[in-house]
Amino acid sequence: MIGVLITLLSATTFGINHAMIRRGVISGTVTQAVAISMPVGLAFFIAVALLNGQLGVVTQFSPFALVMLAAAGIVHFVFGRYCAYRAIAAMGVNLATPVTQWSMLVSLVLAMSFIGEKIDAIKLLGIGLILLGPALLAARRGRRRATATATASTFKPRMVEGYTFAILACFGWGSSPVLVRAGLEGPGQALAGGVVSYAAATLVIALLMLVPGQRRDLASINAKTLRWFSGTSIMTTISQMLLYFAMALAPVIVVQPLLRFQTIASTIAGWYLNRQHESFDRGVLWAIGVSMIGAVLLALDGQTLMRILDLPAFLAPVLAWRWPG
Repeated sequence: MIGVLITLLSATTFGINHAMIRRGVISGTVTQAVAISMPVGLAFFIAVALLNGQLGVVTQFSPFALVMLAAAGIVHFVFGRYCAYRAIAAMGVNLATPVTQWSMLVSLVLAMSFIGEKIDAIKLLGIGLILLGPALLAARRGRRRATATATASTFKPRMVEGYTFAILACFGWGSSPVLVRAGLEGPGQALAGGVVSYAAATLVIALLMLVPGQRRDLASINAKTLRWFSGTSIMTTISQMLLYFAMALAPVIVVQPLLRFQTIASTIAGWYLNRQHESFDRGVLWAIGVSMIGAVLLALDGQTLMRILDLPAFLAPVLAWRWPG
């Protein structure tokens, strides 16, 4: 029960963070958001690992584990986060969400390729719903162009840029769990692993800040934007820590579906923070809901669904199907 509550809290803070990022990039840049988040995240992870007695575990990692965890940090916190924030800046959280849900599809493909996981009927259904979400958005935009309906919102999404970076974010966020799984040898290494990942990401950002243009961009941030990005940095780090604790207390098969609650949390938070900078019409909300259900199904399996929903016995052979067999 505690693991479930911590997972829901993690999902809620993730969702609020997405809405806060959307607000911040209205006046600031994505580079500023990413650059500020790295040292804050590293400091938080070091502090918590020190308090939990896990900081010394860093020295126990094998060279292979260090490489995998460092790669996960660079891929997730630098590449994935930058691309996701660019997508949010271009077309808002609500339009980006159905696409960024594809990260779970990337994780599944990589897990099947490298660590022998299998696909089943439930995951196939989940894949179909995840792919359907962006298709609903595309159909919606086609109807809106055909009718040329006026809108009171001042938000004009840049769809090509948004879709491009949302898809790239999926590869960053979708591949990092496989790298983390390869690097961690037990749950007692989670916080130490986070320290390694954040340290590698912070080093990359520090090197990028040596480029004069990037350094000028960071220095040009105003006080209001700095407050938003500082708040999001703290919020996303808390979310990551809560997720680590949840994974230590509850099975993955419970945590991953519940984590999709962040989609609902970001939509609600966006309504209060960014109403003039997001799309909230019925078509967008349907697309978000469909893709979220697909992501939940992708984290489940047939036997678990049979048990949770008490489905009829004649469905068991269908839900027991696996590929490769």
